[in-house]
Amino acid sequence: MIYALADLHLDYTKEKSMEIFGENWENYEERIFHNWQKIIKPSDTVLVSGDISWAMKEDKAYYDLTRIDKLNGKKIMIKGNHDYWWQSLNKINNLDLSNIDFLQNNSYEVEGFSICGTRGWMSENKNFDSHDEKIFKREVLRLKNSFNKAKNDKKIVMLHYPPFDYDGKFNEFFEVAKQNNVKYLIYGHLHGSGHRYIKEGKFDGIEVKCVSGDYVDFIPQRII
Repeated sequence: MIYALADLHLDYTKEKSMEIFGENWENYEERIFHNWQKIIKPSDTVLVSGDISWAMKEDKAYYDLTRIDKLNGKKIMIKGNHDYWWQSLNKINNLDLSNIDFLQNNSYEVEGFSICGTRGWMSENKNFDSHDEKIFKREVLRLKNSFNKAKNDKKIVMLHYPPFDYDGKFNEFFEVAKQNNVKYLIYGHLHGSGHRYIKEGKFDGIEVKCVSGDYVDFIPQRII
């Protein structure tokens, strides 16, 4: 089976609080690990859609990544906007991890599906500038690169940012997904009051689902 969960925001130092986003973040790490081991079997795959660790460098993120590595199932991860430790794919691929794969300009094959994706970026709004535009276009290219590596006709897309703007209008990430026979699209990033922007359901044949940790009570969500 394939499950998904985003925004783990692990912090082995215990110095970062997420409770500013609401009471639902109380004891969130303990709840993540409890729910994960209760639901996920060793044969399952979990798609982790970004904002994995608060660490700034890969050697520090290693402490949080090893905690995830020891959990049941195979994990496929994409970068979130707070994953500052994810600077070099080569370096993190060389970490001593047994059950984690990193998704960037590539794809993975699981249970007849190609798992594709990228971090994504915010859609155009009043604060969107030339720097944002550059990142947005780069992320769209990375998603296309991921699709180009896919081996299966059916696809699941992982994004960190939502594939739509604050008015609920789908952006280019969704349009690219439509062109590539995507069956499921998952995203995270939205917390607390940001939940009001969440958009879910079946659109143009794609099942869209938010799997942000606090939105799903830190329970891995079954995709297939």
